[in-house]
Amino acid sequence: MKHAVLGKVAPSFDQPLEVLLACHGRFEKQCATLEKLLMHLPQHGSDPEAQQAARNILNYFDNAAVHHHDDEERNLFPLLERAGHGEWCDVVELLTGEHDDLAQLWRALRPPLQAVAEGESVALNVSHAERFIALNRSHIAFENERVLPLARQILSAADLLTLGQAMAARRGVTYIPPT
Repeated sequence: MKHAVLGKVAPSFDQPLEVLLACHGRFEKQCATLEKLLMHLPQHGSDPEAQQAARNILNYFDNAAVHHHDDEERNLFPLLERAGHGEWCDVVELLTGEHDDLAQLWRALRPPLQAVAEGESVALNVSHAERFIALNRSHIAFENERVLPLARQILSAADLLTLGQAMAARRGVTYIPPT
């Protein structure tokens, strides 16, 4: 089942790998917004456009991104390790480490973004923001090119059902099984 979101059809939790892929697209969108904000602030300061952009970025990385990383670390990665007979341990360790690095960068970026959202005149640490954007993009590319395709090959229907149910529960959404 799919749901219309802003004119696009979004996958539902009965297609959990597609949901993860769609989340990656939203990560990219928020990274692009952060890039634009970095260019906007020096000329325009924390004007209403900057405030809205900062609120959007904060909302995404404080909520949806946290759920997404939990989906992977608590549910997808253990399924991959089990289905791949341990061959995935190094990959999972790398990806989990990147999640930790992203969380650390986010903790540094969040306070000035919150200040921008509240209309305060502050500068973002460009180096932190660029590193956050670059790491998100490389992380997403690796998952899109390597992890999700392999997950499609090695995860069973039961694994995908378990993953989808856990993802829906994490968000307080009723899971509707495929018909």
